[in-house]
Amino acid sequence: MTDRPGIMVCGHGSRSNAAVTEFAVVAEKLKDHFPDWPVEYGYLEFANPVIRDGLDRLREQNVSRILAVPGMLFAAGHAKNDIPSVLNTYQAKHGLPIHYGRELAVDLKMLRAAGERVQEAVDTANADWGEMPNHEVCLVVIGRGASDPDANSNVAKIARMLWEGMGFGWCETGFSGVTFPLVEPCLEHVARLGYKRVIVFPYFLFTGILIDRIYGFTDTVTARYPDIQFAKAGYLNDHPLVIETFAARVREIDEGAGLMNCSLCKYRAQVLGFEAEVGLAQESHHHHVEGMGASAPGSNVEDCDLCDTFCTGRCRLEAGHHHHHHHGDDHHHHHDHDHDHAHHPYPHADHPLGPKSVLKS
Repeated sequence: MTDRPGIMVCGHGSRSNAAVTEFAVVAEKLKDHFPDWPVEYGYLEFANPVIRDGLDRLREQNVSRILAVPGMLFAAGHAKNDIPSVLNTYQAKHGLPIHYGRELAVDLKMLRAAGERVQEAVDTANADWGEMPNHEVCLVVIGRGASDPDANSNVAKIARMLWEGMGFGWCETGFSGVTFPLVEPCLEHVARLGYKRVIVFPYFLFTGILIDRIYGFTDTVTARYPDIQFAKAGYLNDHPLVIETFAARVREIDEGAGLMNCSLCKYRAQVLGFEAEVGLAQESHHHHVEGMGASAPGSNVEDCDLCDTFCTGRCRLEAGHHHHHHHGDDHHHHHDHDHDHAHHPYPHADHPLGPKSVLKS
């Protein structure tokens, strides 16, 4: 059989039609980098096509193997658990080899894309309010927020590299959900630092309810501090360097380069504060909500063949946690998208600067 790979871009999915459209555009633009290979995409939940539908389309095009990449900035529960579980199930059912790549991660191309988005906001602010040197401006980088400290720390690294690379006076890191500090308390803290101009940059791939929330909290804090100029930077979207990074991840898989960072993975090592999560089982928590009503795939496969090259959970399987089932009320799963589908309670769920900060009395 002639070797003919197919490319699968695996997204989370969103209730926002605009976000789903933007994700599809990125998948389409990836075709320019691989004109001879079919490219498909799919989502874990909230949108169609679901991932297995995209895999079906590749199989119908008689591909010999599938190179699957997570359409995500950093590796937390979705990239480490949910997507690999869906891919493992499909591979076992159809006997079609699926090779799984890594997330976009901290990458110089991604950093350049982020820098250009921030610079656009700086230029607009200088045009609207007058020139101000970057060392007199505070940068705020807002990440998604996860129950995985490794993913959260990557947001902080991006923030530091932007801060130092662009010479801002100060920089703070906040998150849209799950962890702390959330957007509003982060911006409240920044407002007390004495800077007269603040650039708020959502380090996100696509639009959606969380982007709206970030900009909304920015407006709220702006109203409280009319003497401070808050400028909103755009998110990454289909920046050419983002597409190039996706293409690089596909090439890594094809070349057999395993570049996952496992040293700080909370499922493999005893990360401070998350020791109880070493070796937790790998399973998707999205199988019952795929595509907002699309039929769910078969049961999860317990052997993680995809881990031969890339870290997608073999460490948990080797630890002896091969069975993970939900019985009755033992499984509590909410879909307000303020969660990370974690397998274990987030240890700082009650932190006063985290989700509790947005609760109404």
